[in-house]
Amino acid sequence: MSDERESGPTPLGIYEKPALARVTGIEVIAVLLSLLWLLGAAAFFLVVDGESLGDIDALRFVMTMLAVFMPVAMIWVAATAARSSRIMREESARLQAAIDAMRRTYVAQAQGVAGRAAGEPSVARKLDEIAAAQRKTENALATFTSTREAERAIRKPADPVAAQQGGEDQGLLALGTPAEDLSPPLDREVFISALNFPENAEDKAGFQALRKALKDRQAAQLIQAAQDVLTLLSQDGIYMDDLRPDLARPEIWRRFAAGERGRQIAQLGGIRDRSSLALAAGRMKQDPIFRDAAHHFLRRFDKTFVALEETASDAEIAALSNTRTARAFMLLGRVAGIFD
Repeated sequence: MSDERESGPTPLGIYEKPALARVTGIEVIAVLLSLLWLLGAAAFFLVVDGESLGDIDALRFVMTMLAVFMPVAMIWVAATAARSSRIMREESARLQAAIDAMRRTYVAQAQGVAGRAAGEPSVARKLDEIAAAQRKTENALATFTSTREAERAIRKPADPVAAQQGGEDQGLLALGTPAEDLSPPLDREVFISALNFPENAEDKAGFQALRKALKDRQAAQLIQAAQDVLTLLSQDGIYMDDLRPDLARPEIWRRFAAGERGRQIAQLGGIRDRSSLALAAGRMKQDPIFRDAAHHFLRRFDKTFVALEETASDAEIAALSNTRTARAFMLLGRVAGIFD
């Protein structure tokens, strides 16, 4: 494959079937040779052997016709073979040009995908930055919870009676008290901001919210599950920022938290992008790792939202429904058939 072919553009019409000429130089040469042979044969039989034409028997006539027309037939066989050879060479050249064009297109697409991957920070890279920042931070959580913090928490505060009983029995406290009951509750606004993930590396508020959310065990489980599915979806070119869902009303979300499923909450599946739905559905069927991660994420979102809905306002539910995590839930929920 020459350098000129690699660098040159693909000729226009290379994929169209060429119109073959009806009469080419091969046919002209064959006609001339046939006429020349026939004239020579006629001259031979009429002039040289003209005296013996009166007593021609059948066998001699057949042999004479073969001697005259067999060379003509061979001429046209050779002409047909030459024409077929020329056509095959032209078709081979067109096929090679088409293969070169396909190769250049593939290389260009691969370079474009690589450039996009290098230009856009992935979710994994963001979380690596989060982990590095988390290791460097020296801020400790407050050891007390104010009344205002309890009102804004993502879960209802623990039962005081149960907490008192736990304080009387240190053994039960050590074995039966969840870790989140011992730490300050997470603010709902911070939790919703963390579910949307930082916009970029300079989003200090987003990283701060994410660090706080990762210190809450239940919130961290949902965030890590969301990270897994967002990373897997990005491998197929599905990014939550590209999706524009039809947002459902907060009362529909509350019905979902109350346990309703199926068509009654179909408005929650507001993702209408057919290509994203088709890619996610195909990945769900073919990739067991993706399927397990998606089902785990759906379960974590369901459990966390049920706890959040008890204390969240309609405005906070509306804000949560517009996060990247909620969009992933809408997409995977439709694929899994939650809203059918």
